[in-house]
Amino acid sequence: MRAVEWDVQDGSLVLIDQTRLPGELVYARCRSVDEVVDAVQRLVVRGAPALGAVGGFGVAVAMLQGAREGWAPGRLAGEVRRIRDARPTAVNLAWGADRVSPLIHRGVEAVLAEADAIMREDEAANRELSRLGADWILARTGRGRVRVLTHCNTGFLATTAWGTALGIVRELHARDALEIVYADETRPLLQGSRLTAWELQEDGIDYVVQVDGAAASTILRGLVDVAIIGADRIARNGDTANKIGSLGVALACADAGIPFVVAAPSSTVDLSTPSGDDIHIELRDGAEVTSLAGVATAPPGARGFNPAFDVTPSRLIDALVTECCVVEPDGVKHVDALVAERP
Repeated sequence: MRAVEWDVQDGSLVLIDQTRLPGELVYARCRSVDEVVDAVQRLVVRGAPALGAVGGFGVAVAMLQGAREGWAPGRLAGEVRRIRDARPTAVNLAWGADRVSPLIHRGVEAVLAEADAIMREDEAANRELSRLGADWILARTGRGRVRVLTHCNTGFLATTAWGTALGIVRELHARDALEIVYADETRPLLQGSRLTAWELQEDGIDYVVQVDGAAASTILRGLVDVAIIGADRIARNGDTANKIGSLGVALACADAGIPFVVAAPSSTVDLSTPSGDDIHIELRDGAEVTSLAGVATAPPGARGFNPAFDVTPSRLIDALVTECCVVEPDGVKHVDALVAERP
């Protein structure tokens, strides 16, 4: 089961519709740029590594649509820009589109081959970073079995396979080195309680779901040994952007003296972004805060403030893990090593 696939017969991008989980497993097909952009913005597909693959395959969707509809010269470039800019906080979407775009002149098959390479490389990266992250955590905590807190969804649904932060959880579980997972419910759209819990249950991993507001208390009460999150963008100085609420987890870990780990493929490192101050924070519809399933939960006229991400300063991060290496605080301001081996 993969969150992102290409249907060769149909010539379409096939996505697990993550807005429908855990109630039902439904697939969405994208055969137009509008459908790709809509899927990205509605969070049918989300997660930095998965968006990287969508960026690559999205270019192929645009090329095939243009051929069907006879687009005028120059339109294709604008449609590709629409795809790459559909979610501005996550760098991987633009990275994937930019990686395949130089191959447009060679035809759609060349673009699809490169997008497929993004998929294969991401799965290999996820498995290697999971191994490195598990090694680091067990050595740092000194425990045979660890209790983990995680925020948002970072499993196979957020990637092309396996997972990043949740991939480390899977690796720990495979080593019989995992005791329990505290999964924050995570706004927006409760991606922890809907998606992470679903993946953990499918894998037979012991877990509990908690509200985001409980995370700091859980950490300070000594109920967890390590927090592991993913990242949608890692800046040059080691600041990271992740789902809203990540910063509060990091602050609690710093106060409690337990490690706060960020796990992401090297494609998430953006050396052109100097610091977290330069990361655009996406604002979502305020109605997601003031209502639930269409039912108002706030007074009429109340406005919702709904940032989808926050930025965790590098000083609060104990380890940045990619498939290349683990970087600790002494090196976190110089993250070149995190991208040393990427294509």
